[in-house]
Amino acid sequence: MRAERPALALSLQQPDGRHRLVLARHKVARWIRAALEMPAEIAVRIVDEAEGRALNRDFRAKDYATNVLTFDYQHAPLVLADLVLCAAVVAREAREQRKTVAAHYAHLLVHGTLHAQGWDHARAAPARAMQARESELLQGLGFADPYRAA
Repeated sequence: MRAERPALALSLQQPDGRHRLVLARHKVARWIRAALEMPAEIAVRIVDEAEGRALNRDFRAKDYATNVLTFDYQHAPLVLADLVLCAAVVAREAREQRKTVAAHYAHLLVHGTLHAQGWDHARAAPARAMQARESELLQGLGFADPYRAA
């Protein structure tokens, strides 16, 4: 018998439509649900490099587009968060890491979902725990361990 997954209200916004086939709603929901520990309302927005850079600059004072930004508003009893992924950065990193775009999106969505629930990797011990959890979840989803060299 499968354990019930927490409820997920998902808003998927893809103004940068280049990965629309990879990011089918059911796939995005599956990847996020794998990392959820409690019910959630999560918006996922796929952006271009200009929007990704502006958000990273405005909210993190870093003037470049990054792969994923997590805006977590509430951790419990309901997770409320926005996950913003930059399509160009995801595609570039997937090529560099020699993995599929789908595998990289899955990793970043799991990573962002963990952040949305309070997981952090700013210090060594929590970073190891978070990486171990990501590896476990991604392998459970049928992807390779993202932290293991290809």
